[in-house]
Amino acid sequence: MNHSPTAPAPGRRARPTVLAALAVASAALLVLLAYGSLTPSDASLPGVVGMGADSFDSPHDDGRVGDDVTVFDEGMTAIAKLDPDLRTALRDAATDAADDDTTLYVNSGWRSADYQRQLLRDAVSTYGSESEAARWVATPETSPHVSGDAVDIGPVDAMSWLSRHGAAYGLCQVYGNEPWHFELRSAASDHGCPAMYADPTQDPRMQR
Repeated sequence: MNHSPTAPAPGRRARPTVLAALAVASAALLVLLAYGSLTPSDASLPGVVGMGADSFDSPHDDGRVGDDVTVFDEGMTAIAKLDPDLRTALRDAATDAADDDTTLYVNSGWRSADYQRQLLRDAVSTYGSESEAARWVATPETSPHVSGDAVDIGPVDAMSWLSRHGAAYGLCQVYGNEPWHFELRSAASDHGCPAMYADPTQDPRMQR
């Protein structure tokens, strides 16, 4: 004798369905809460799309930057603490560079004194002496990065573009051994950039 399968009572399917719906809703709520914890400036950071947690701005940000940071990234302390005139000149240059299909990335901008001190320690370890390290990394007391007066630009095509056109914006290379390092020299737009120092040890500012 054949028996037709008995249809399950409505209540038997209701519980798993309700539990699944609650799980989905809970997951969605967690995502919304996590996203909601970001400030508008955080949400615009390159780090949000894959640079990693170290690249997020925070109250303890010491000026480190990740990949693909430009002078337009307001959320980065390394950009926000640059001298305003330097930042404006860089933005003007970056806008025009984009017309030539060139993006000016900021590999380093403002740095905290502690971060600069760490970089100097690392340089001494790398180059073997304080005197050799001084050719590449300044002390916190003398570094124009710590005062917000310098940026390191990359990659090579961006350095090259800014080297050729930077004077028109008052942006100049300062050291012959650091083609990525630019500072604002306002008179350069009329008179051209001053002669470069061979390296930072030749810069009188570094003798303090």
